[in-house]
Amino acid sequence: MPQRLLIIQTAFIGDVILATALIEKIYQCYQNSIEIDFLLRKGNESLLEGHPYVSRLWIWDKQNSKYRSMWQLIGKLRQQRYSYAINVQRFAASGLFTVLSGAKQTIGFNKNPLSILFTHRYAHHIGNGTHEIERNQQLISTLTDNRPAKPRLYILPKHYEQVAAFQRRPYVCIAPASVWFTKQFPTEKWVKLIDKIPDYLTVILLGGKEDAPVCNRIMRQAKHPNMQNLAGKLGLLASAALMQGAMMNYVNDSAPMHLASAVNAPVCAIFCSTVPAFGYTPLSDKKIIIETKEKLDCRPCGLHGYKSCPKRHFRCAMSISTDEIIGQTL
Repeated sequence: MPQRLLIIQTAFIGDVILATALIEKIYQCYQNSIEIDFLLRKGNESLLEGHPYVSRLWIWDKQNSKYRSMWQLIGKLRQQRYSYAINVQRFAASGLFTVLSGAKQTIGFNKNPLSILFTHRYAHHIGNGTHEIERNQQLISTLTDNRPAKPRLYILPKHYEQVAAFQRRPYVCIAPASVWFTKQFPTEKWVKLIDKIPDYLTVILLGGKEDAPVCNRIMRQAKHPNMQNLAGKLGLLASAALMQGAMMNYVNDSAPMHLASAVNAPVCAIFCSTVPAFGYTPLSDKKIIIETKEKLDCRPCGLHGYKSCPKRHFRCAMSISTDEIIGQTL
């Protein structure tokens, strides 16, 4: 009977995507001799829909009855008798899942408040140029080796069917929004960029429902003759299917960047307040990283960004040339 392993990543979309590198690596080494389950937050489960290497998804509803859902899940996890619980997150809630999972071996980062109770703990250093998939790979280094696999998502036929109508002519995708304002290339900059994209290319705006206001503003202001606004109209894997067929995908340092990486789509990632040295750069074969050429003593201003520029000038974004972006990508 195969051993059973649980991966825990209840953070955001990009974090889950990066954690799929662990699924790939474990499967490469063990094929079907280890069953892999995955615990994530409600809302992210569509990322792993139909994943060929994931036996079971556990979904934690963090928004509604957060703690009741947690304790119910812990009870179910303990019944699974896992050999390993791999915690990719560094926060207390995921630590509770790990410690109380009943797994024979519990593994995570030493920054987790409950890591003292883990069987194995590993350092997580940000800022030295190490990529997040390399940091995560430490967690399974005793099961595999130190060489990480790349993240990967598996698009189903239905997702390709959903986007086929938008692929009848060459196109580029733009995901203009971010949860954090200082990670987001400004709306007026996106408009300037779009108006420099050749007319023979359709410009498709992507994002969730919450990104629709930004995309609507861009649609009103841009003069490009061929535009589509699909914000809030496609699921994650359908968006990935569309990105996979694009001539180029323009993104912030945000979830869509990792979505592109996970399907090896060409991507141009624009870094504003954050920096590539944090280790969250794109991993596609064709990747372009754009950042300001100005030496700003305020950059980076934080790991995750802010709701507004602390210095009020937002030079890390405003000083980026849209001509340079076009010149490097098209």
